[in-house]
Amino acid sequence: MKKKPFQVIYEDNHLLIVNKEPGILVQGDRTGDTTLLTVLKEYIKEKYNKPGEVFLGLVHRLDRPVSGLVVFARTSKALERMNEIFRKRQVQKTYWAVVRQKPPKTTDKLVNWLVKDEQKNQVTVYEYEAPNSQRAELSYRVLGRINEHYLLEVTPVTGRPHQIRSQLAHMGCPIRGDVKYGYDRAVADKKIYLHARRLYFLHPVKKEPLICKAALPADPFWEEFLELDDENYKDKNMDFIFG
Repeated sequence: MKKKPFQVIYEDNHLLIVNKEPGILVQGDRTGDTTLLTVLKEYIKEKYNKPGEVFLGLVHRLDRPVSGLVVFARTSKALERMNEIFRKRQVQKTYWAVVRQKPPKTTDKLVNWLVKDEQKNQVTVYEYEAPNSQRAELSYRVLGRINEHYLLEVTPVTGRPHQIRSQLAHMGCPIRGDVKYGYDRAVADKKIYLHARRLYFLHPVKKEPLICKAALPADPFWEEFLELDDENYKDKNMDFIFG
């Protein structure tokens, strides 16, 4: 049996949150490849024996080579409310990234301006507000080091296309495997070592805090880093949304 490109992390009548494998598109593009959205519609159709077209709204996106949490809405009301939650930045997103270069600081905040080239599907990073640019802000901290690689925990404040990939590369720390942003070679399956690890927000209907965490891809390289964070992780920043 072919392995599913996702793992369900949370599911109810309003939301479907999955852990996406690297390499699968979230939403259709010019390649015409199968998308996570299509696969999940089939999953819902089969599981609940639904006739006709299944509604499933995409709340946000992950780049194709990135793994981790993706949120979908199962009703139009939930989609509208989740879009508002993301628009107002009432969600905390936490990523893990593996880089080979040592970051300049153990913890820091990065603020840049990004300009996207739609033809190349790539962004350019500026230190100043350039024409047609969007402000991008994130914080990072170094969780640990194994051999020549560093594990970073990244918390984006804004949600710009390729933001984490481009800002870390601009800092001098391209993500492992990310040749588009300066890493020297690709890795197997053209994936990159960026993983959407945690999400925290108020459920759009139940109004209860919802914390989701995605397991790392089955990959010996990722698994080396597992012990660096989990025992000491504290949700110390969780109060900022609701406090």
